[in-house]
Amino acid sequence: MAERDNRRGGRRDRDDTPEFADRLVAINRVSKTTKGGKNFGFAALVVVGDQKGRVGFGKGKAKEVPEAIRKATEAAKRGMIRVPLREGRTLHHDIRGRHGAGKVVMRTAPQGTGIIAGGPMRAVFEMVGIQDVVAKSIGSQNPYNMIRATFDGLTKEASPRMVAQRRGKKVSDILPKRDEAPAPEAAAETEEA
Repeated sequence: MAERDNRRGGRRDRDDTPEFADRLVAINRVSKTTKGGKNFGFAALVVVGDQKGRVGFGKGKAKEVPEAIRKATEAAKRGMIRVPLREGRTLHHDIRGRHGAGKVVMRTAPQGTGIIAGGPMRAVFEMVGIQDVVAKSIGSQNPYNMIRATFDGLTKEASPRMVAQRRGKKVSDILPKRDEAPAPEAAAETEEA
């Protein structure tokens, strides 16, 4: 029976999947008023990532908090995205993200800066594995909109390798050469002329 399952692409052992870390961002208690009184439930917002460039978020609703968190974690693992990182620690370029009234600005940062971001955005950066970034939320402070705006920006990020592949060129053709920059004296002479 086990051989038949494997041939048909049945269930495999889950041990070969990478280990994910998760971060609970928000829990809301919601109530529904009925004829018999109030029914309480919980909504959870969770961010999941492998801290090596993959991240996802999910929301779950249930009558109990642990069940809502479990549902949100499963939803986050289903909808993961890959984010290219420069040197494995920061973004390749500055990005703006938007979702509804939530707007975010994310900027690259030199090594040692750390994560300068608030609340839900910090959770996303920690789960994706970014170590140096400066981010600012402009607009809505709703954690759902902030996370969606952050994901909108992260999906727009492109590494030099991705740009070169899209253009059909080599990475060395895309990036500026360090030797081609004019010397400081030559730059001063051209300004005077």
